[in-house]
Amino acid sequence: MTTINKPLIFGGMLSVIAALLHVAIIIGGPDWYRFFGAGEEMAVMAEAGSWYPPIITSGIAIILFTWALYAFSGAGIIRKLPLLKLGLTLISMIYLIRGLVIIPAYFFMPEVLDNFLIWSSFICLAYGVSYSIGTKQIWTQRQKNE
Repeated sequence: MTTINKPLIFGGMLSVIAALLHVAIIIGGPDWYRFFGAGEEMAVMAEAGSWYPPIITSGIAIILFTWALYAFSGAGIIRKLPLLKLGLTLISMIYLIRGLVIIPAYFFMPEVLDNFLIWSSFICLAYGVSYSIGTKQIWTQRQKNE
């Protein structure tokens, strides 16, 4: 009997929300780029009609949607995706590393600390913990079944 992998479902839902937020930022335009911490340079490029901000932001949204699919695959909601174990491990690591970047920044570059970096680090850390716990659960479950 397979148990529901709530951490991966939760992590996948968080990734979908983040992806949709990136799509909303593209639609929202320059003010949204500013509000969500993309930087003044991205906002100015968006104001000028440059394709760079929406292309970069779309790329991030696609990656986040893909990561959600891997979480849902690991949770057994959708079919097994290729390289699932490697994918979930890498996604967990990327989220955790991004979440923990605040620690060296605090000690070595305190001038870069702002509300966006602090909050986004905590959010990414939560995503990474969720993916990590869920990934550990599926591999522990599979070992028991073998």
